[in-house]
Amino acid sequence: MPTAVAPPPLPPKSGIEIAIDRGGTFTDCIATNIPGKEDIVVKLLSVDPSNYDDAPTASHLNSEEGIRRILEMVKGVKLNRGEPLDTSDIASIKMGTTVATNALLERSADSCALVVSKGHADLLRIGDQTRPKLFDLNIRRASPLFSSVVEIDERVTPEEYTEDPNPKSATDLAALVDNVNVVRGVGGELIRILKPLDTEQARKSLQALFDTGVRSIAVVLLHSYTFPDHEIVIGKLARKIGFTQISLSSQLLPMIKAVSRGHSAAADAYLSPVVRKYVNGFRSGFVGRLEDTAQGADCEFMQSDGGLVGWKRFNGLRAILSGPAGGVVGFSRTCYDEGDKTPCIGFDMGGTSTDVSRFGGLLTHTLENAISGVTVQCPQLDITTVAAGGGSILTYRNGLFNAGPQSAGAHPGPACYRKGGPLTVTDANLVLGRLSTDHFPKIFGPNENEPLDFETSRKAFEELTEIINEDLKKSGGKLLSVEEVCLGFLDVANESMCRPIRQITESKGYDTVDHNLASFGGAGGQHACAIAHRLGIKRVVVHKHASILSAYGMALADTVHEAHEPCSCEYESSVEEVQFRLGNLRDQVAKELKKEGFTSRDITFECYVNLRYAGSDTMIMILEPEDGDYAAAFIKEHKREFSFTLNRKILVENLRIRGRANAGSHSAKKNTISREMSELSVSKVKNDGKNTLKVYFEGGWITAPLYLLKDCAPGGSISGPAMIYDQTQMIVVQPAATARVLKEHIVIDLESEIANSVAMTKDKSEPLIEDPIHLSIMSNRFMGIAEQMGLTLQKTSVSVNIKERLDFSCALFGPDGGLVANAPHVPVHLGSMEHAVRYQHNLHSNSLRPGDVLVSNTPLAGGTHLPDITVITPIFDKEGKTISFYTASRGHHSEIGGILPGSMPASSTKLYEEGAQITSTFLVRDGVFLEEEISKILVDETAAYPGCSGTRRLSDNLNDLKAQIAANYKGATLVSALIEECGIEMVHFYMNAIKMNAARAVQAYLAKTYKKFSGRPLHAVDHMDDGTPIELTVTIDPSGTAKFDFTGTGLEGLHCFNAPSAISKSATMYVLRCLIDEPIPLNEGCLLPIEFEIPYGTLLNPSGHAAVCAGNPITSQRVTDVLIKAFQACAASQGDCNVFSFGYGGKDPETGEEVNGFGFGETICGGSGAGNGWHGTSGVHIHMTNTRITDPEVLEKRYPTILNRFVLREGSGGVGKFSGGMGIIREYEFRRPLSCSIVSERRVHQPFGMAGGGSAMSGKNTLLEKTQSGEERAVNIGGRKDFHIQAGDRVIIETPGGGGWGIPSKGNVEILRTEPEPEFTNSYQMRLDQSN
Repeated sequence: MPTAVAPPPLPPKSGIEIAIDRGGTFTDCIATNIPGKEDIVVKLLSVDPSNYDDAPTASHLNSEEGIRRILEMVKGVKLNRGEPLDTSDIASIKMGTTVATNALLERSADSCALVVSKGHADLLRIGDQTRPKLFDLNIRRASPLFSSVVEIDERVTPEEYTEDPNPKSATDLAALVDNVNVVRGVGGELIRILKPLDTEQARKSLQALFDTGVRSIAVVLLHSYTFPDHEIVIGKLARKIGFTQISLSSQLLPMIKAVSRGHSAAADAYLSPVVRKYVNGFRSGFVGRLEDTAQGADCEFMQSDGGLVGWKRFNGLRAILSGPAGGVVGFSRTCYDEGDKTPCIGFDMGGTSTDVSRFGGLLTHTLENAISGVTVQCPQLDITTVAAGGGSILTYRNGLFNAGPQSAGAHPGPACYRKGGPLTVTDANLVLGRLSTDHFPKIFGPNENEPLDFETSRKAFEELTEIINEDLKKSGGKLLSVEEVCLGFLDVANESMCRPIRQITESKGYDTVDHNLASFGGAGGQHACAIAHRLGIKRVVVHKHASILSAYGMALADTVHEAHEPCSCEYESSVEEVQFRLGNLRDQVAKELKKEGFTSRDITFECYVNLRYAGSDTMIMILEPEDGDYAAAFIKEHKREFSFTLNRKILVENLRIRGRANAGSHSAKKNTISREMSELSVSKVKNDGKNTLKVYFEGGWITAPLYLLKDCAPGGSISGPAMIYDQTQMIVVQPAATARVLKEHIVIDLESEIANSVAMTKDKSEPLIEDPIHLSIMSNRFMGIAEQMGLTLQKTSVSVNIKERLDFSCALFGPDGGLVANAPHVPVHLGSMEHAVRYQHNLHSNSLRPGDVLVSNTPLAGGTHLPDITVITPIFDKEGKTISFYTASRGHHSEIGGILPGSMPASSTKLYEEGAQITSTFLVRDGVFLEEEISKILVDETAAYPGCSGTRRLSDNLNDLKAQIAANYKGATLVSALIEECGIEMVHFYMNAIKMNAARAVQAYLAKTYKKFSGRPLHAVDHMDDGTPIELTVTIDPSGTAKFDFTGTGLEGLHCFNAPSAISKSATMYVLRCLIDEPIPLNEGCLLPIEFEIPYGTLLNPSGHAAVCAGNPITSQRVTDVLIKAFQACAASQGDCNVFSFGYGGKDPETGEEVNGFGFGETICGGSGAGNGWHGTSGVHIHMTNTRITDPEVLEKRYPTILNRFVLREGSGGVGKFSGGMGIIREYEFRRPLSCSIVSERRVHQPFGMAGGGSAMSGKNTLLEKTQSGEERAVNIGGRKDFHIQAGDRVIIETPGGGGWGIPSKGNVEILRTEPEPEFTNSYQMRLDQSN
């Protein structure tokens, strides 16, 4: 019988190669390989409604505007817009596009539907329960991508749980497999089928959905990453019915975490039709629609992972970071020196944002990232974005300079774009001479032929300078010139761009100064030298196509195909299985690439194994090492990045093969910049003195020589200050820097003796005078230090609670223990750590020595509850005699002993019952970690109390304490560098100035509040569920000072809801920051205008031995409600965070022996309150916490429980003109006997409405237990209870909603608004919001 033989692949077609990058402001096009001509570069505004709808797709005919202009230049003939283009002379078109990004940002695509396991209809609406912006009372989540949900009656779960201290043997597990009730998943683990798929019912549900007009669906069934069978059946049913887009989560990327995988499937279902429509529209602009690559161009698109894919396989999920990925490929292929192998930092500063990334010889990928409120699981380049591009809007608020995060975008654009836009970074560069109207593309105005508008920018800065100087006159500060204001804004923008660069290097174990800075993007050349100076980087590398390097990167990129597979096994015992599976995946990838016309010789493979330690969620994707030992490579990488290793098993999570092929004329070549520099003879580039620009630097106006890049021969040397330009970019060579011109690069070397921050130098003979520029920069530096501490703590910690749920805070303190900067991690920690640091300072300051570290957690010493352990490190001067600062970190240790696992017992009445008590002790003395001493406290001393066990996770405690020490050390190192750079006098001066700036901001708000309420005292009272009142009277002085008097609050209780006084002060700082609703420094200055009266012996200032474990997470929320009620800001939110924990083990009460076990706890979200003009948000963490909830698949894989329901609680929000958000229902079913504990509030008193709005429903906790007769008994647990459950028992937690605002009108329709309000923004704003 004859067999079909595939035709041999066609050889690569010769001809013009075109690459295009559509950015947020500009669309860049480059044509290479043009016979007899140099490369052609075309730069267009991405949006110019008066001339074309969209730069890549001109007008309604969708022909490629950039390509049309290129062909006009090549052929020398006019081509009419709207006529299909002939691509017979074009070999390839490679594109990056923001079409998917924009659709995700704007939610502009057609609706899709979500198909999900029964009981989890709101899985993606709740997500990880966190709110995007910590201080927004009006919580604005990104709206969901789907418009309807279909629940499928099916269910599977892992048979075993990984936290089992006594797991079954492989033989016992194998005996359980019957291929009916228990099967083996793709990853190798056993899966129990709890409910088989009802195929007929599923078909009916899908048909009903189809009949509503929906054509695109996303399917995410729990545990489909390893058991995809049910999803595959649903996919076949949907295809038969006629759905045109079916996105199965198991087929997109089979990785654990249902929320991330579900969001990814939803994004693919939502965006793929948009991408297809875009691609088809683009193709329609060409003769033959790009179908026949033999006669026309081969068309490929850039994916988020930095690889190209043919237009037929380009899908929505992998298109989201298409444009930025091209830039990473571009700088890695052109600026990384294969000779000296110095790693590069990619600095891509465009019109709307700046992308930073790192390249050390291999593209770095991440498999999960949050984009526009959507957690996306797919391979994507590790890119960090900051909202500081050329279009970043410049503002002056509360005495501080701000650059971004809002952007003017392409329309209206900066003020100088002639469209009535706001002042931006681009305008500042123009006024300072760093942009020239004569040397910038004349593409503005109604006819696209006018230059930048210098006069408009200058006038706007003059007006802003007048406002700034009015404030300076009042404060006695030095008045600023227009130029100083512009330069100040640039300094602030530069500092904000340095912060993510430090994060991608220092937080991952690399030293920033050991890198070159590869600058590109339209605005990169104007800032690169200043950025390098601030970071201590000695060399800047600029490619000749730097301003369009993202487009050029498309031309250099490989065609890529990837394959993934889950693999759940212990590595050392499964090496052969891992290698076999990798081989199968390699064959799959090769097969797909050969379909694209590549041969085996063209293809190279990257083999990855995703590994983690047992008991940890931190996975590292390990590239196949030369010796093939993935485990050894994992240990080495873990040690490098996290500074420690663990004596635990190494587990495999999933496998990945990445196949790369490149058959174009730009196939990879070795870059040897260092060799070229050593071989080229050096000669000074001449300037006749006529071609110059007046440029403003720190010392004033300078007449700088101006060089046209194409006139500078290789080997030329240019000394700064100087300006180098070509048709698309301007490069600023700072004073004392030297630029070398190479064949394809400009290499700028900075003198090492120049201070990192020129802007911070001063004449020591001059008295220090506060100015808003230095104030803004130092505020950023201090906050940056606290943030870097947080990143260090997260990466070096071991416990899930700190590393994954992010239940920690880091802060910087002055020499007296006063708060300088608190990174906004967990609100309940805001300001409260100051009391702990001051206590230790007063106790030990005279006896502390360099190398000492203190540890504390008791309320008497400024603690909030015992699980929150504070580690404090003094920072000494060079002589080691005087304390100049303190750093401190507070982390929630989920297990520190006490009467129950989890150290959050609902029944505790004495402090000792809640775990280890540490009033003050040395954790490190003279550089020596005192492990024996701290272990004795955590284990022996704690277990000595009646009914108590010592900590059940000592190893985790010790490792997390070491991580806190490392975080403090990181902060100390950064503080010392800042002092070295600026001098202790200046650092302390601005430390105090920033405190006073915060105080002035709070005073100004309180003064406005005084007028708003006509001087009347503000008063509020609310009651805890046991009847204890929390009462507050706020008396405000016209000057803006105030007294917060909690007199009237009830006595401390014989329970664990007592809250140390530091909690009320933290709640006050949090509420004031929310009410001010603008960025202000978070330091002790916020509370300087306030006097507190919190009577001793009350619920909010209990005696030293009172139980307090619930005061921190629960009572703090009720205090916040009372504060918000007093200020009449909004209705009450859930007033709770529903702490639920379970586990077993510890000291056996009968034998006294220690039993191995586990403990687990999580906080659970509810509804937020509505306000005047906005609805509350449903299923979200509110106010004093913002920790993540455990993903259902992770929960069931780790612990013996099944999450039956995770949905919004319909009708639980208060009704009003604006409705409150709904609480949620979370139902657990347990598979073995366990101890449980619930600590919650608002089970009696309902969250109040405001201004006539209705109250929300209170919460409810229910136990459904199996009786001996087999029946089920429903029991009300109450708000606070420790109890025991048996196998088969269920616990249902129904959380409170948020109160409503305003009297509802007749026929009022309850609308639950979640989408953000429109404002000036940019196409990558969604990647910024997730980090705020």
